[in-house]
Amino acid sequence: MPFGRGFRVLWSANALSNLADGIAFVSMPLLAASVTDDPRLVAGLATLYALVRLLVALPIGVWVDRFDRRTLVVAANLLRGCSLLGLALAIQFGVLTLLILYAAMAVVATLESMADNAASAILPSLVDRERLDSANGKVAAAQLVADEFAGPPLGGFLFAVAAAMPVYAMGGLWAVAGLVALALPIRNAVRRGEETGSARRSLAVEVREGTVWLARHRIVGSLALIGALASVGYMLPFSILVLFAEERLGLDGTGYGLLLAWSALGGLLGTFLAARLRTWLGYRWTIAASLALGAVTLGGLAVTTHAIVAGVLLALYILHATVWNVCAQSLRQRLIPDELLGRVGASTRVLSLLGLAVGATLGGLLGSIDLAIPVAVGGGVFVVCCMVAVVTLSGQVGAAPQ
Repeated sequence: MPFGRGFRVLWSANALSNLADGIAFVSMPLLAASVTDDPRLVAGLATLYALVRLLVALPIGVWVDRFDRRTLVVAANLLRGCSLLGLALAIQFGVLTLLILYAAMAVVATLESMADNAASAILPSLVDRERLDSANGKVAAAQLVADEFAGPPLGGFLFAVAAAMPVYAMGGLWAVAGLVALALPIRNAVRRGEETGSARRSLAVEVREGTVWLARHRIVGSLALIGALASVGYMLPFSILVLFAEERLGLDGTGYGLLLAWSALGGLLGTFLAARLRTWLGYRWTIAASLALGAVTLGGLAVTTHAIVAGVLLALYILHATVWNVCAQSLRQRLIPDELLGRVGASTRVLSLLGLAVGATLGGLLGSIDLAIPVAVGGGVFVVCCMVAVVTLSGQVGAAPQ
């Protein structure tokens, strides 16, 4: 990995954390199902997770700009490890309740938001601007491997051994990630904040500062708008994809799992292509082309009933999503001032989370009419995203040498 020690440390900490996330993706719903057979309460775990991340995003953005980001990454991971140790002990001694599980999930969601925001904000200080695309691609590749390929089957296997096993594993991985992050350089955000007086201002004032900067910046604001729309477009089909695979493609549970695993390979390919495409085409046309690919693949998926064709289209779709995410993240990190990275990133994240909620709701409503409709509408949303990118990401970001 031809990067400096700081990036290698951050990459390692993120990889360990993402492996724990992949284990949690499978094991936490299984734990909920072991406590209650009410599907609403089991699904409520995911709802709580999304709601907490939405509520804490903006305050965490302020903290990321106020305090040393290395300290936040370390603390978030160590505290996640400790909270999961408590949950594992509750399982071990037979005192696990739904309330305890919900509380643990709320803590994990809050600390995950802190770790993600701080890690994203610290990355530009660890690599040269010209290498941000490659660095974000490597981070995304590790996340895909851990979240999609390694974590879920490991979580299922450990749960089959003992209910507490995946929880101990998650806690241990997060704790080790926190210890690894101790080797990151200190950014002295506290002293910078005290010099400008920002540490003495209220949270609301600092949140507003980041939001106003985002609204006024043509390129970063456009990326936030595209991200919100893309989140709607993503969740429209994926909120009903399991039903689409069953009724339109004729797949059972195993086939659906294989479909998702195959599509993740497209994302893995995207992590290697993103930097090369950006160097060749520039940000403007790489982003526009990736969004156009998203529109085309969803349009094709809406009319196909062939599982193999659907698998190819989904792999290309996830490839587009990865290229878009890597380029958008790198461009934001280039353009946002260091002292605003946390707050502007948080405002962008809120818009994306709201887009996911809107897309999921619309996907369910439209899917009740016909399962192909939300897929087709999702493709239409990406057409709009592509048009917005072509119009707004002009000027300096259109040049390939950037």
